[in-house]
Amino acid sequence: MATLVVQTSFLGDVVLTTPLIAELAKRSEVDVLTTLPGAEILANNPAIRNTLVYEKRDGDKGLSGFIRTVSHVRHSGLHGSPSAAGETPRASYGSYDVAYMAQGSLRSAMLAFAAGAKERIGFDTAAGRTLYTTRVRYDPERHHAERLWWLSMSECADPPRPEQLRPRVYPGDDERRAVDKLLSESGITAPYIALAPGSAWATKRWPFYPELATLLGERFAVVVVGGNGDVSTGEIIVSQLPPGRAVNAAGKLPLLGSAEIIGRAAALVANDSASQHLASAMGTATVTVYGPTTPAFGFGPLAPRSTTAGVSGLACRPCHKHGPARCPLGHWRCMRELSSRQVHDILMSILS
Repeated sequence: MATLVVQTSFLGDVVLTTPLIAELAKRSEVDVLTTLPGAEILANNPAIRNTLVYEKRDGDKGLSGFIRTVSHVRHSGLHGSPSAAGETPRASYGSYDVAYMAQGSLRSAMLAFAAGAKERIGFDTAAGRTLYTTRVRYDPERHHAERLWWLSMSECADPPRPEQLRPRVYPGDDERRAVDKLLSESGITAPYIALAPGSAWATKRWPFYPELATLLGERFAVVVVGGNGDVSTGEIIVSQLPPGRAVNAAGKLPLLGSAEIIGRAAALVANDSASQHLASAMGTATVTVYGPTTPAFGFGPLAPRSTTAGVSGLACRPCHKHGPARCPLGHWRCMRELSSRQVHDILMSILS
C-alpha cells in the first residue's frame, strides 16, 4: 500500500522533504500531495510513485477546490494515479494507510482526514495537530530536513547520517540541454559563481549583489538564477561584467533547469530562500546571506563546504520567522551592514 506525504508549503520546504520521502520509499510506495511548483521540482524523483497537485491558492482555491482535491486523493490512494496528464495509472493499490503531514496547516490535516488516511502523523506544534493520530515532537534545535525525517521514525531510532539528510532533486535531459544552450549562447566557458538575489520576503534580499559580481569578475564568470520576479535585478547584476563573463538566467529556465545550472557552479551565493536548498540538493557549496532570519531556525545550507554570512551583535535580529515585508525599526542594518567584500571573502575561503 502507498504512503501519502503532504507538503504544500514553500518550494524550499518541498526540497527539504525529499529525505523523508526517500526514507519512506524504502518501506512502501510513496505519493506526494504538493503545489504545482512542488510537483515541478519533484519530477523524476525515483522515490515517488505519483505526484498529486493541490493548487490551494489558485485553481483549487475554496471549498469546491478542497472537495475536488479530497476526491483526487481518495481515488489515487485506492487506484493509483497517473504521474502526468494522459498517462495510464501504473497499477491498482489500496487506500493510504498513513499520511505524513510535512506541512502542518489545519487545512492539510482536514484534507488528509477527509481523504480517509487512517493514520496522520505530524508535529506536535502544527496547527492541524488535533486531527493527527500521532504527534511527533518538533525539535527547534534540528535542521528542518532532519525534523521532517524524524516524522518517519520512532524516538529510539539511530540518528540519521549526513547523507540521509541531504535533499535530492533530479534534473533530466531536457533541463541539461536547456542549460547547455543558455551557457553556450552566453559565451560562458570559465568556472562561474551562481548568484540568487531573490526571495519571497523583501527584507531577506541582500542589496549588494551587483557589487559582489564586480568583485567576482576578477576570477569567475557570474550566472544569476531566479524566477520571473528576479529578472530586472539580474540585469543590473550582469551589467557589471563584460559580455561572456555573465548571464542572467532568471526567468529563463524551469525549476529543475535552475537546479542544473546551480549544480554546475563552483559555488552559490544566495539569500535565505529556495535557491540554497536547490544547491544543497545538487551538492553545490553555498554562502547563504542572512538578515532578519538566522540559520538557527533550521533552514541553512546542507551541501559540503557551505556556510552563512550575517551581521552579528544586533539585538533586533532575528525579528521574524520568515522575514517581514519591511524592517520593523526602519534601519535594515542586518542587510545594509553586511558588505560585498565580507561576503566575497567568505566565499573565497570556502573555495580555497
